[in-house]
Amino acid sequence: MSVFSKNVIVAFKKYPVLRGMASYGIIWPISSFIQQTFEGKRFDSDDKYDWLRCARFGLYGSCYVAPTLYTWLTIASIMWPGNTIKAAAFKTFFETITYTPFAMCSFYFGMSLLELKTFNEAVAEVNSKFWPTYKVGASIWPAVAMINFCLIPEKNRVPFISVCSLIWTCFLAYMKHLDKDNVALHSEKRSGQLLSA
Repeated sequence: MSVFSKNVIVAFKKYPVLRGMASYGIIWPISSFIQQTFEGKRFDSDDKYDWLRCARFGLYGSCYVAPTLYTWLTIASIMWPGNTIKAAAFKTFFETITYTPFAMCSFYFGMSLLELKTFNEAVAEVNSKFWPTYKVGASIWPAVAMINFCLIPEKNRVPFISVCSLIWTCFLAYMKHLDKDNVALHSEKRSGQLLSA
């Protein structure tokens, strides 16, 4: 084993946030790549993959999501120590009402700025896409969070969440690249269908 790889292993053990950053730096661009594949992008066609989009996902996931998630998980472990169901329920509840909305707003706003959109365009995207995304997230992530807080050792929580987020990030990539007017239109149709039922 080389000196470099030994140093990387030591750094990952000493600073768990680095493991999260490394995993998010890989998983987020892969999610963008998968979402683009579902979109119809191909290597050998006129509609080729947008590698800058993948790079933006990697940069954002690694340098923003992983550190903020690590910070949240650290704070949650201090406030509600232990792996009991009660502690996990508190962590999950507070994650759903604090970190999750913060993370979703940050995602749409930050990614819009990385796309060189204006401040007002970024705010408009948050306004149109936050609630539809939050509703889906609130129906999935509490179960994942309970597993994470109850069963996963603290040092492995960020990497566990990053693996779980592969599919979720594909969904975020899909929502991110939906036209904001289409998101509003789909939400209005669903609301109308619910009211008429």
